[in-house]
Amino acid sequence: MHLLYEEGGDIKIATVQSASGAGDAESWQATSLSGKKIKLKAKEVWLRFEKPEAQAVMNDASAIAKEIDLQFLWDCAPEEEFGLLDVAKEYFGDQATISQQASLAIALQGAPVFFRRKGRGRFQRAPLEQLQAGLAALARKQNELEQQTLWQQELVAGVFPEALKPQVKQLLFSPDKNTSAYKALIAACTATGESPAQLMIRCGAIHSPLDYHQGMFLKAHFPNGFAHNESSTIDLSAYEAVIAELPVAKVSAFSIDDSGTTEIDDALSVTSLADGAHRIGVHIAAPALLISRDDPLDQLARNRMSTVYFPGDKITMLPDSVIAQFSLDEGKPCPALSIYVDIDAQGQTIDGSLQMRAELVPIAANLRLENLEDQVSEMSLQDEVSTYPHRQELAILWVAAKHLHAQRQEKRVANGLRAEQLGVIDPNALARDFHFQIKQVEGRERVEITPRQRGSILDTIVAEWMIFCNSASGRLLADHGLPGLFRTQKGWGPLRTRMQTTPGPHEGLGLDYYAWCTSPLRRYSDLVNQWQLIALAKHGVTAKMVAPFPPRDATLMGIAADFEACYQAYGEYQDRLEKYWCLRWVAQDSEPKKLFVRHLKEGMSRLELIPLHLPIPELAAYPRMTRAEVIISDIDLLQLSAGVRVLQSDALVKPAEPVLEVPQDNASPEVK
Repeated sequence: MHLLYEEGGDIKIATVQSASGAGDAESWQATSLSGKKIKLKAKEVWLRFEKPEAQAVMNDASAIAKEIDLQFLWDCAPEEEFGLLDVAKEYFGDQATISQQASLAIALQGAPVFFRRKGRGRFQRAPLEQLQAGLAALARKQNELEQQTLWQQELVAGVFPEALKPQVKQLLFSPDKNTSAYKALIAACTATGESPAQLMIRCGAIHSPLDYHQGMFLKAHFPNGFAHNESSTIDLSAYEAVIAELPVAKVSAFSIDDSGTTEIDDALSVTSLADGAHRIGVHIAAPALLISRDDPLDQLARNRMSTVYFPGDKITMLPDSVIAQFSLDEGKPCPALSIYVDIDAQGQTIDGSLQMRAELVPIAANLRLENLEDQVSEMSLQDEVSTYPHRQELAILWVAAKHLHAQRQEKRVANGLRAEQLGVIDPNALARDFHFQIKQVEGRERVEITPRQRGSILDTIVAEWMIFCNSASGRLLADHGLPGLFRTQKGWGPLRTRMQTTPGPHEGLGLDYYAWCTSPLRRYSDLVNQWQLIALAKHGVTAKMVAPFPPRDATLMGIAADFEACYQAYGEYQDRLEKYWCLRWVAQDSEPKKLFVRHLKEGMSRLELIPLHLPIPELAAYPRMTRAEVIISDIDLLQLSAGVRVLQSDALVKPAEPVLEVPQDNASPEVK
């Protein structure tokens, strides 16, 4: 005997091997068509039959089920609950065969839109309204499947469907995996063996791997676009009213930046005093005079947290119009928060001479490193014949900068760290600063990467005086019990360097206090600290009562955490785009390039000419700073990877070991 039953939603047939019990308690030991041994009870069995053979019945039933008209079957079925045999007579007549009955079981079980399941082998036809709604849903699903298939075919053929073009970013960066569009994209990728980004580039939906890297970042951090709203401005009358109340400083200040800097937010001045002493002024652009906590510009800056820098462009924290109002551009007096300290004739700072005030600072010049750096040397600074701008002031700043550097090194050594050398450590050391320039040459982008060795006299002057300003600002906040965003470094581990709202030492820089304050036009942490410092400059010991952020302010703690996360994400994006353009630099010539690398650690090496880090397992066993000639090929601009082959082993030469690749917060060029 054979038994028809349902298992897991499928209709199956088994052949009885033995039986036990009787009536409703009857049960069977049986073997399914697949050979599986099972036990069935009477209530689980839909049909019992002796002939024909089980496999023949299943084959015939499967074929007949495909021909059954479900709408006609629904019409034939009674309105009340019914069994398989009841509807078989209505559909096939009184002489319905076992195969026909089994086919109805398959059809009924597989048509939930037409029939509700009421138990094993029991059904009830769906109400007319529900049937119509279900059929409409099936029709929509069928249309979606047909559309999905059509989109898939177009994508495989290299044509991006017009209807999907508005969804490109969503499909790439935050897809809804239940949509037909995503299913078509993944099916096409499976067929071609490509990633979604590769397929979209081939279809022209995105133009290049650069669009992919930029789009991924913008989708995460600037989902509504990075352009500033034209209404995000400072009222001119309010600006003029605040400016009118500021005293004009009796100094002639100048800035030192590279030619690409447009947000000039720091400048220096030197004023002669009696007995060969001088007063050094560090002047910081002061947008906090007009931007208030929680106003629209503050909300904009807090949302962005920082200017985003990357090769070829940048996304500014503040609108260009606001930057233009506060940037310390030459030829005009600019609102600034100034910190002054007196130095004696030997360049040593004089205790108790620190002053801070908000004022208008005349900016005499915006010096550019590229135009001046080669002229400034120990000898030229002392040479009265040298005629480059602000030579005398630079000479005074340089002498004092050396003292500031020496004082910091004493504390580094006391902290158990190695003292840093002043200036360029080794002419053979790997460069750490690079200027990326993307040009259009014969209709194609070509990248030029110019290295710049850090550690010149101008570098040191700017670095030491900005570090001094940040340190002095941190001390002022700490001494007056004002919270701020302090940059601290203590101990070891992943959280060694962090942003916090309470004072703490920065062991890497050799400082008791350190608060980023010198770049309020491009870093939100500096803008926050400037609010606190302006309150201190205006109100002194009562500043805690009027400062925007009182002690233990929960909002400030949240800002510290948000800034840390955002600043890290922006840095990773800058690194990602730098790696992209470095690989473009390698690949832009038709021939594979032979280049020299230096091994750093654990098989990771860096090219000498550009800041491109690549894994080279063959060098893992060699000492740090081992030099090797390699050939680079198989560049993948989407994965940002490349194949590297080490050439002759006799090309390996170990040079004198320089100090390089020092973490930013450990290096004295940590300035702005």
